[in-house]
Amino acid sequence: MSLAVVFTRGRQGIEAPLVTVEVHISNGLPSLSIVGLPETAVKESKDRVRGALLNCQFEFPLQRITVNMAPADIPKEGGRFDLAIGLGILAASGQIRSEALRDIECVGELSLSGDLRPISGVLPVAIQAKQAGRALIVPAENAGEAVLAEGAKILPARHLLEVCAHLNGQQSIPFEPSEASAAVPEDLPDFADVHGHFHAKRALEVAAAGRHNIIMLGPPGTGKSMLAARLPSILPPLTDEEALESAAIASVSDLPFDPRRWRIPPFRAPHHTASAPALVGGGGNPKPGEISLAHNGVLFLDELPEFDRKVLEVLREPLETGAITISRVARQVDFPARFQLVAAMNPCPCGYLGDASGRCRCTAEQVQRYRSRISGPLLDRIDIHVEVPRVSQDVLRNGTPGGEQTSADIRRRVLAAREIARQRTGKPNAFMTPQEIKRYCRLSDEGHRLLEQATEKLGLSHRAYHRILKLARTIADLAGEEDIAVSHLSEAIGFRRLDRVPTGL
Repeated sequence: MSLAVVFTRGRQGIEAPLVTVEVHISNGLPSLSIVGLPETAVKESKDRVRGALLNCQFEFPLQRITVNMAPADIPKEGGRFDLAIGLGILAASGQIRSEALRDIECVGELSLSGDLRPISGVLPVAIQAKQAGRALIVPAENAGEAVLAEGAKILPARHLLEVCAHLNGQQSIPFEPSEASAAVPEDLPDFADVHGHFHAKRALEVAAAGRHNIIMLGPPGTGKSMLAARLPSILPPLTDEEALESAAIASVSDLPFDPRRWRIPPFRAPHHTASAPALVGGGGNPKPGEISLAHNGVLFLDELPEFDRKVLEVLREPLETGAITISRVARQVDFPARFQLVAAMNPCPCGYLGDASGRCRCTAEQVQRYRSRISGPLLDRIDIHVEVPRVSQDVLRNGTPGGEQTSADIRRRVLAAREIARQRTGKPNAFMTPQEIKRYCRLSDEGHRLLEQATEKLGLSHRAYHRILKLARTIADLAGEEDIAVSHLSEAIGFRRLDRVPTGL
């Protein structure tokens, strides 16, 4: 047969569109041409494929070979199409059974010796191959990631000869999927390592229970970064759907991927010199940025005022919508970006405003200029503002009497509060709609008076008003209370530290 069809998949954002590789062999001068909008790496695959076939003792047809990659309007990049092109040539020349390719999809880069090399973005391919009802041949090194698509038939191979033997019915490819871990790894940092800071630990517990954004203020070296790094240890494990979304983003980002940790919420901490494209995503062929890599997890921005203000402003829309759209002339790609923002900053340029040492000499104007690097609209989207002061030498040396709470202790309370919220609305409290706030965050007359006084005195926006209500709902859930009490509301208002005038000037 001089025509063969092989199914494979490309990459477009976190999607894996179907690409049909059609190989036709006809009489004429020996040549191999690839059409269908291939980029440079794909055009070079003809040399890799030729070398692999010859070194595997196959016959490379000395005829005119045309490889069409449809649809033609989707850009094709990378070496992921090598295996499909090689199998298409073998099927068109009658060296393997072409009918065996009807229910098979394949991806993989070929070495000149015929070995299959791993590619990025395998998980979206496996998910969509399963939906299409076809088995998927992948390089063996990608198998642990591909099997996360539950129900997909994955056939991992190390060499082109293994694939051909399977297709010809000579020897099937065996595979036993490994189990992905759902437990919290023991190597995660523990809150027991942090001495003191009860108020900050409480704030992080509330943030974890309701998935609220949080910012910590304090002098240098007081433990802000240490606290933030321990937040994942008290977060609930990801659901199947969340884990697949986060794993798919990591897969297309060329990042190392450990299937054993796939249910652990991601934790991303970009440096303050990161550009806007690095944070939100970009490139000629758009790739996800840090906010998408933190999807369903934590985005930690240390030294928040040191980030370029224009870079920080791009966070405003994703914080509200949970998604980011990257637009280019030729294409538009959507990436999910529902992350929990955790930020840290010094209270003033020198960092020691309000510190017991009295070292701060910053003027009110300098403090105001420093804090104005963070816009009001962005700050308004952060639910919890908490101070992290310096602990005493005695606590630092001996710890807290009675010991520190472990992450496991805090996590149990967080899980209980999350379950209450899940039964109520099916989502964390931070994602409640205005209608749900009105229904589930009712206050007593005394509570209404307190919130109105706080709104007037602090000049809170309507968004901050609603965020305080959601915060109070989370605090009540942690206490196991059905109604929001004045004490819960008072604690929620107390977490709006940056809505007050700076002290210590």
